[in-house]
Amino acid sequence: MAGTGGRRGPLVAEKRYVAAKPAAPRKPPPRKKQVRRPPRRGGILGFITGIVTFVWRLVWGAVWRVAAVVALILGGATWYFHAQLPEYTALLDGRNRGSVTLLDRHGDVFAWRGETYGGQITADSVSPNLRNAIIATEDRRFYHHLGVSPRGIASAIRINLAEGRGPLEGNGGSTITQQVAKLLCLGVPYDPKQWKTEADYEGDCRSGGIKRKIKEIPYALAMETKYSKDQILSIYLNRAYLGAGARGFEAAAQRYFGVSAKDVTPQQAAMLAGLLKAPSTYAPTTDLKRSQERAGMVLALMHEQGFLTERQWEEAKAHPATLSDAAQARAGGYFADWLMDSLPDFLSRDTTEDVIVETTLDQKLQRAAEEALKAVFDTKVKDSSAAEAAVVVMSSDGAVRAMVGGRKTKVSGAFNRATQAKRQTGSTFKPFVYAAALDMGWTPDTIVEDAPLTVNVKGSGPWSPKNYTKNYLGSIPLWRALASSINTATVRVAMAVGLDAVRTVATDFGFASDLARGPAVALGVSESTLIEMTGAYAGILNGGSSVKPYGLTSLRLKSDSEPLFGADGGIGERVISERAARELIWMMHQGVEQGTSRRARLEGREVAGKTGTTQAARDAWFIGFTADYVAGVWMGYDDNRPLTGVTGGGLPAEIWQEVMTRVEKGEPATPLPMASPSEWRGTAGPNATPGESWQAGDPIPEGGVPVVNGQLVKPPPPKQETLGDKINDLLHSLTQ
Repeated sequence: MAGTGGRRGPLVAEKRYVAAKPAAPRKPPPRKKQVRRPPRRGGILGFITGIVTFVWRLVWGAVWRVAAVVALILGGATWYFHAQLPEYTALLDGRNRGSVTLLDRHGDVFAWRGETYGGQITADSVSPNLRNAIIATEDRRFYHHLGVSPRGIASAIRINLAEGRGPLEGNGGSTITQQVAKLLCLGVPYDPKQWKTEADYEGDCRSGGIKRKIKEIPYALAMETKYSKDQILSIYLNRAYLGAGARGFEAAAQRYFGVSAKDVTPQQAAMLAGLLKAPSTYAPTTDLKRSQERAGMVLALMHEQGFLTERQWEEAKAHPATLSDAAQARAGGYFADWLMDSLPDFLSRDTTEDVIVETTLDQKLQRAAEEALKAVFDTKVKDSSAAEAAVVVMSSDGAVRAMVGGRKTKVSGAFNRATQAKRQTGSTFKPFVYAAALDMGWTPDTIVEDAPLTVNVKGSGPWSPKNYTKNYLGSIPLWRALASSINTATVRVAMAVGLDAVRTVATDFGFASDLARGPAVALGVSESTLIEMTGAYAGILNGGSSVKPYGLTSLRLKSDSEPLFGADGGIGERVISERAARELIWMMHQGVEQGTSRRARLEGREVAGKTGTTQAARDAWFIGFTADYVAGVWMGYDDNRPLTGVTGGGLPAEIWQEVMTRVEKGEPATPLPMASPSEWRGTAGPNATPGESWQAGDPIPEGGVPVVNGQLVKPPPPKQETLGDKINDLLHSLTQ
């Protein structure tokens, strides 16, 4: 097919398809919304902004990473402590040693040693008053936090800084849980090999600082996960130290108020809770008024937090808590110390058990001795005087009923002048000289010479004792020599009976110190303690048998009913005959009636005793007895300087008289077991055998056998009159 111009035309498809619809016109794509960017800041402002942004991102990254690490460490430490914590009951009694409770002769508590523990108590068994007082004072949000209170710590830091202290000095903001952590020493047990003393260990446990706070936190959290709130509070109630040796609120309630922690009033509960701040400072036995003021603050907190109604608060404020009679008296501190020193350490200072000791102490007599001593010093001694005194009261068997070791009576651990001070005894030694003579057959009427005397002492030369009055009475009976405390006569008696015999009698009666070897021993130049001398005089009162003073009657463990051992003292072997003892008592009674001891007289009661004043009046003594008790008084200076105007017959005798007036008050008067010379010389029945004993008061039939010194003697044969005798009689009659 030819085309035009010889060129082939364009190929066109056959029109065998329907023509397609024309495509809809395309919409233009939506225009992108242009974001208006702030203009770039240049210069310094832009640079600072970039730096701040960078630092913030850097810090934030570090903070969350550190926080994560701290959380892991805290969680690990908490888990570690949680695994170490025992059952809570094992933590209630945290003492490393036991305690010693001392009971008087009537079974009443008068002293404690060591840290007493009253027994396990729990948060739900104590008085609600006590629980509320502790919560109000120490941690009002205790039942609402997890063991640590950031709010409390921040508040404490603010207060400390405001008061010019370091952030962690003073108020610590610790919760009760954290305080328990301290009491538990964060689980570190006491090791005597590591710590010099237990006090050092506890001081370290209570120390503050950042390190301690950091350790407390996981330990407190562990306790919160291990124990319930009441269990944590129970540990606190049992382990807190509350002064005066009381560990735990039960022991403190008994110590201060004589009641159980289950029964304390709001006033008592407030006083106990107030001790937590500073136990030694606020202890009511230290300063009752200060303790009551602190308790008033606690009561205000209890009222503010709704634990006390308005009426209860007003009632509690009007009647503050006071100490029990036993706590007020604090009797027998010197006695308790003396007794503790006599016990083996494993049952006293180092005991791991609670020990109960029954003693001979009589608190009525103890108060009488303390009050009498104070009364005399208040009225008859200058306020500025540093003179000291000591008193011991005991029964004739050596049972010590009262002991005062110095003018300050409310003490513990003080120097005890009744048991620890060895001083020259002076004329209080003289009864031993006369005891030796009477036991050898001398009588109170035996004549002895009071005249100047010089004795050649081997190795020392001549020695001439002088009388206190510088006067001499000549020939006097034995009883007068003792009653008037005549030195020359006493030395003559000692040398006549033998110095060895005198030393033997004194030693057997309980004079434990070394005795002088020369004749001066008769005048009391040797040293002894007041309790030894009082015990020796008790031997005279009981009829001539030795006495070992004692204060313990039995000792047992608190968990046992049977005692481990009993009294270690009492009446021992006979030293002199009963006759000699009764005659000696009569002679000493004359000393009170008409001799140097007249100031010791008691109205309506027989008294026997002896004064004593040492060289230069460095020591003044009076020791005497009624039929009921023996009492000894010593007075002097601790530095051994001379007293001024004081002799044994002065202030010591007056103290003794004041003590025994109070001791014997209300007691029936009992006569002394004494015998006058006339009672011991007479005749016995005609059929009596020579050498038999004869007692005063026995009937004396007519024509009896002569009796001398209590012993029947063979009468002399009838004399045969000679011619020479008749002549002599005649001459004698003519010269009259």
